[in-house]
Amino acid sequence: MPQALRWLLMLLPFALWGTAMAAMRPLLSDGGPLLVATLRLLPAGVLLLLAALLLGRPLAIHRADWPWLLAFALVDGALFQGLLARGLVQTGAGLGSVLIDSQPLLVALMARSLFGEAINPVGWLGLVLGLLGILCLGLPAAVLRHWWLEGPLVPDQRAWSHGELWMLAAAVAMAVGTVLCRYAVRHSDPLAVTGWHMLLGGLPLLALHGAPLLASGGPWLPAWSSLQWGLMAYASLLGSALAYGLFFWFASSGDLTGFTALTFLTPVFAVLCGVVWLQERLSPLQWLGAGLAMVSVLLINRRQQLWGGPL
Repeated sequence: MPQALRWLLMLLPFALWGTAMAAMRPLLSDGGPLLVATLRLLPAGVLLLLAALLLGRPLAIHRADWPWLLAFALVDGALFQGLLARGLVQTGAGLGSVLIDSQPLLVALMARSLFGEAINPVGWLGLVLGLLGILCLGLPAAVLRHWWLEGPLVPDQRAWSHGELWMLAAAVAMAVGTVLCRYAVRHSDPLAVTGWHMLLGGLPLLALHGAPLLASGGPWLPAWSSLQWGLMAYASLLGSALAYGLFFWFASSGDLTGFTALTFLTPVFAVLCGVVWLQERLSPLQWLGAGLAMVSVLLINRRQQLWGGPL
């Protein structure tokens, strides 16, 4: 595969994720987080399995991979998507995306312990800058002034809103899921594993969404317009099926720390879409946080060249 095409395919998931966040947010008021998460996972899983079948790839999962696949489906499928949709109710698409994309920091630490991926001083500097960027994005300016400059504490300011805490929990779930993916594809095809994990991960969300509706007899689907269904289709088929298929394909091999650090680019697309579609704005402090996150990506991905020595 030409190197330029490889880089384009590596960056594509993060562009799709950023725009999918902006597409999902207007749907949550009528559909609710559980339904939106379910509709994002189930059709995407079916589409990936059909794609694997058409491409002649094996759909069967090796017996040794099934425990890892079930854990992968539960953590990265049901838990991550449920937490993401729930957190998106109370955060903007741009800020929510950045908080989700704190997960490369956790992936780097787990990859170092589990797969022996070393992080030199430049890489550690990148991780620290990424963490500072997340703090600038998630904490109110008054709280940061109180912590760092000993300014007065504003009584009604909380360090994190409920929506931001949901997003950070989703970041932890995705980080763990990214590592679980490597174990789930040891003997099975990555495309099939990604499709099955979406399909299986969507079932608990469907059950949680449908249980109260069975008791009350309420409608299972909202009365969305054709535009809203189009946004949902985009988030599911492109923002999930294509994006996650490519992401876990690359994550199943190669430099896990460097590749997952590219997720810090997702907020660029999310912020642009939030500004254009949802009239969202980031404060100057949050723009500083986004800038630190971008520098973090550069340092982590170029850590070997910048350090001038072995990893």
